[in-house]
Amino acid sequence: MSNPIWIMTSAFDQLSLDQILEKAKEINVQGLDLCVFRKDGTRDDFVATHLDYENFGPEQAKVLIEKFNGAELRLSIGAFDNLIGGDPAQRIKNQNHLLRLIQMAYYLGGDENDVKVGTFVGYNHELGNEEGGFEKNLLEYQRIFTPIINYAADLGVTVLYENCPMEGWRSSGHFGTFNNLPGVLAARKLMYQLIPAKNHGEIYDPSHDIWQHTDPVEVIKNTDMDRLKRIHVKSTRNNPNPFWGNMYPMHQIPDSWAKEAGIPSSTNPWDRHHYEATLPGFGLGDSMDWRAFVNILKEKGFSGAFEIENEAVLSKQTGKMGAIVQGCKAAVQNLAPLLYELGEEGWTYPESEYKPLLEVNRKPLPLVKMDDL
Repeated sequence: MSNPIWIMTSAFDQLSLDQILEKAKEINVQGLDLCVFRKDGTRDDFVATHLDYENFGPEQAKVLIEKFNGAELRLSIGAFDNLIGGDPAQRIKNQNHLLRLIQMAYYLGGDENDVKVGTFVGYNHELGNEEGGFEKNLLEYQRIFTPIINYAADLGVTVLYENCPMEGWRSSGHFGTFNNLPGVLAARKLMYQLIPAKNHGEIYDPSHDIWQHTDPVEVIKNTDMDRLKRIHVKSTRNNPNPFWGNMYPMHQIPDSWAKEAGIPSSTNPWDRHHYEATLPGFGLGDSMDWRAFVNILKEKGFSGAFEIENEAVLSKQTGKMGAIVQGCKAAVQNLAPLLYELGEEGWTYPESEYKPLLEVNRKPLPLVKMDDL
C-alpha cells in the first residue's frame, strides 16, 4: 500500500473549504485534515475553522461526503486546545467541543471512513507545580478522557493525540515549556496504560522531537504501531545557542541586562527553543533524515496518511498564498520518491489506491456535553 499525502487546513485559514479543495488538487494531495477550532477559542496561532460545527448533522455530513468524493479526496477533522488545564471555563468549552467533533466524525462514518478526530490533551500547571505533578497530570488526563474515549467508542470513532509540547503556551517568565501531556513518547505509553481502549492513538510530528534532540527513528522503533494513525509532515532546523545551551529554554530578562551582557533573551513565548520551522525540501535544509524516518515507518508497516502541517517560516509564516502553496508542493515532491514507485509520470501516488468515502446514513443524536457523561 502507498501512503497518501494530505494537507492540514490550518495553513489555509484565509480560504473557504471549496477554495482549499481547489488548492488540494493543484498541490496533488489525496486528503485534508480539516481544522474545526472553536470560533470563540483562545488560540491565535495556526488555527482555522473549515466546517460549521454548530449546524452539522447527518444531512451536512452527506453533502460533505459527496463533495469530497467528487474531488477524490479523503478527510479527518480536529481541533487542538488545552483540555485538562488552563482557564477552567475555557477548559470545559474545549472538552465539550471535542465531544461535538466526535459526533461530527460519527455522522461522517467514523472509523468506517477512517475519519479520525485530532486533539491535544494540554497540561494542568497548578497540578504540575506540585510534587508528583507529572503523575497528577496523567491521572487528570485519565479522569477527563476516560468518558470521552468511551463515548467515542460507542460511536465507532477514534481520537488521536498530537505530540506538540506547545512550548509557547506560557509566558517566557515561566521556567517550563512542556504544555501538552503527549509531548513525549513516555507519556503516550502511560496514557494508553491508563486508558486501555483501542479507539485512541496518535498523530506523530517528528519535528517536535528534533528540537528536543530526540531521534524520530528511535521514537518509531518504540511506538506501538496500532496506535499510530497519522504522520505530520513538518521539519525543524536546529540552531544551537552557546549562551543558553540546548536543553533548557531561553528566558525573558530585562532588555537592559541582555544588552549590557551581550546575550540573546526571549522576546516572545515561541522563541525560547533554538529552531526554525521548515518544510522538507523547501528553501533550506533541516535537522532530520527523512529517508531514514520513512524507511522505519515502512519497515514497521505504517499505512496511514502523511499530513503536511505547514507552519514554515519561509512558507506559511510569510502570509503569502503563493509561498504557502509552493511549500506544500515542495513537500509533496520531496516525499514522493520515498513513498511511491517510479512510473511514466515519475514518483506519483497510484490512482488505483484511491477509495471513495462510504455514503453512510446516521441518525441525528442529541448534543452531548461533559456533564452528561
